[in-house]
Amino acid sequence: MGTPPQPQQQGAGPYNPYGAPVPQQGGSAGPWHAGPQPYGAYGAHPEPGRYGCRLCGAWPAAHATVRGHQGLIVLMRFLSLRGPFCRDCGLATYRRMSSDTLWQGWWGPLSVFITPVTLLMNLGPRASFRRLAPPAGGYRPALDPGKPLWRRAPVLLFLAPVLLVLLGIPTLIGIALLVGDDEPTLSVGQCVADEWDGHELALRVRDCGSPDAEYRVSKRLETSDDRCAPLDRVTGSDYGRLGSTRTCLTPLPR
Repeated sequence: MGTPPQPQQQGAGPYNPYGAPVPQQGGSAGPWHAGPQPYGAYGAHPEPGRYGCRLCGAWPAAHATVRGHQGLIVLMRFLSLRGPFCRDCGLATYRRMSSDTLWQGWWGPLSVFITPVTLLMNLGPRASFRRLAPPAGGYRPALDPGKPLWRRAPVLLFLAPVLLVLLGIPTLIGIALLVGDDEPTLSVGQCVADEWDGHELALRVRDCGSPDAEYRVSKRLETSDDRCAPLDRVTGSDYGRLGSTRTCLTPLPR
């Protein structure tokens, strides 16, 4: 009596991950084998249990969420796109959403504070994408990351007023210190006269030989112990060096 043939076991021959038999070398491929395979000859993922990029299917991919924000005067929108992303698709998504946030995110009272927080939160996904190897094995080409964020027009439009403010404040302070008002900083030996400026009497420097000169600057009161001569006039500290030193004015003979 002959032995009946034994049924082939599931694991006896080569199988793909979905249970369909793999054709032997030289055999014809069945319908399951038609079309391009994204992860190698048999469709097996290089790292089982993980997924490729959600946009192109390439691997390796990082699980991360890229965020955006839109301020709408009274209302606001919180945007997010969850991974996994490959390196190129992740960077392209990060740069696009962050660039849009830079010019769309400030138009609201609360959005002024939410926008910088959103941009800072995107730095974590950006670092994850940059650590990935170049994408491979996708079912479509990965997105082009494009220009770096700091070279895009919305960033330049955002940085321009910021730089103007940062540079403008020191410039205005410097001009104010250099120009000051009409009250001079007096030095010993100069001659001055009282003149009405439309609001009050103010000292103006005059040539000592001019008949308009009334006083000569004779001394600076550098310390609290310094004193002027009995007939001298004492100016306020606003005529002194750095606005902190008083001076003695001796009347000129008439």
